Amino acid sequence: MKQNIKISVIIPTWRRPSLLTDCLHALSLQYFPVDHFEVIVVSDGDDPDTAAAIRSWQGTSPLQLQYLQLPAKGGPAAARNMGWQNAIGQLVAFTDDDCQPEPGWLESLWCRHRITKAPVAYTGKVVVPLPAEKAITDHVRNTAHLALADFITANCACTRDALLLTGGFDEQFTMAWREDSDLEFKLLQQHIPIQYVPAAVVRHPVRPTRWGSSMRDQRKGAFNALLHRKHPELYHERIGQAPPPLYYAMVLSLIAAIGSAAAGHPAMALFFLVLWVIAWLYFTSRRLTGTSHSLSHISEMLITSAAIPFLSVYWHIYGMIKYRSFFV
Repeated sequence: MKQNIKISVIIPTWRRPSLLTDCLHALSLQYFPVDHFEVIVVSDGDDPDTAAAIRSWQGTSPLQLQYLQLPAKGGPAAARNMGWQNAIGQLVAFTDDDCQPEPGWLESLWCRHRITKAPVAYTGKVVVPLPAEKAITDHVRNTAHLALADFITANCACTRDALLLTGGFDEQFTMAWREDSDLEFKLLQQHIPIQYVPAAVVRHPVRPTRWGSSMRDQRKGAFNALLHRKHPELYHERIGQAPPPLYYAMVLSLIAAIGSAAAGHPAMALFFLVLWVIAWLYFTSRRLTGTSHSLSHISEMLITSAAIPFLSVYWHIYGMIKYRSFFV
């Protein structure tokens, strides 16, 4: 059956077997003939629970399913590279373990691709189903922005030649952040067309997250500097993300308040502290606009809004120093 493989689907994963199972179930429902595509799941390091889930699928599902494992944790970019380098399909499609491709996903990609011989990439439509309740959370709203992205690994595909010409994913991106933009920019620089296939739909449900996840997410900001170093013009043209002026104002006003107090100027310290409180409450109110006003959500927004500017500025500066790429 291997000689019939037209598409290889690559899924990086790490200790999320239940989400992965939902993704595999969606792939088992594809209209595209099951003997014409393979699924390669790549674990980002040792993951016994995922390995057990894959064994169960291999024994009961018609999917042509292969399981690979990185020798050490390297991030989703490294996992995807291992996947496509072991793939045999003419077209390599990427999705994530927390996504659920619609039944016509692969068929739509192949219908667009089958008459194409030159290196090419495709991007499909990402749908983020919102919870039924009227008031969403800040996390839900941020996840919904994925539906607006031009090119993300939740739903994209490349010919093998395109991946060889670009080198695939840059494994310096060790978190799930900006590695897809880096591939997109390399495709553009190589003059490899990126075609939009709206009929190729992948659902990206909003998964539950731990309290304060928005603070942990600030670490990703360091990789903005890596992307900027590699593609400065495209970064400013298409992304241009850096900590906003409000973040710097909050950081500097609180530092000034503490410095003034230490220097024995209580009136000035109070002035700068009031400035910080005003900015903090303004930032919190912006994040609460259009979202849930439950007590738990308000308290989370108050606390995280006090911390996010400091974390964002810290990781931005860290990234600029590490990758020697300075921008504001």
